[in-house]
Amino acid sequence: MIQYILDTNICVFFLRGKLNFNEFIKGEWRESCCISEVTVLELHFGAANSNNPKKHHEAINVFLHGLTVFPIARCAEVYAKEKTRFRKLGTPLNDEFDLIIGASAIANDLTLITDNVKHFKNFENIKIENWFR
Repeated sequence: MIQYILDTNICVFFLRGKLNFNEFIKGEWRESCCISEVTVLELHFGAANSNNPKKHHEAINVFLHGLTVFPIARCAEVYAKEKTRFRKLGTPLNDEFDLIIGASAIANDLTLITDNVKHFKNFENIKIENWFR
């Protein structure tokens, strides 16, 4: 059963070896985690923008193999509600991708795994964990 949604920075930590990817693949963690379609976009942009795009795209494809990717359409209502709420509070979230990832966590009742806790702390009803610290 999926319980966690990984923020893009956590995926990058796995890809760069800062978190143990082999342990993740072999363990039950992989089955309990997913990512947003937005994270797939961000990872591939990072690869395309790197010094070795082919190598990085291949690493991403290995990482994504068997990992559930949640469609962003599932979070549309939460996204709109949170974006409106942030604007009315006078604290708009400038990163649309973080807004979508946070809304995905809330809409799907998942715990967001991130090292950027400050980017998500003002979301209503969000559950956050930091596996890196």
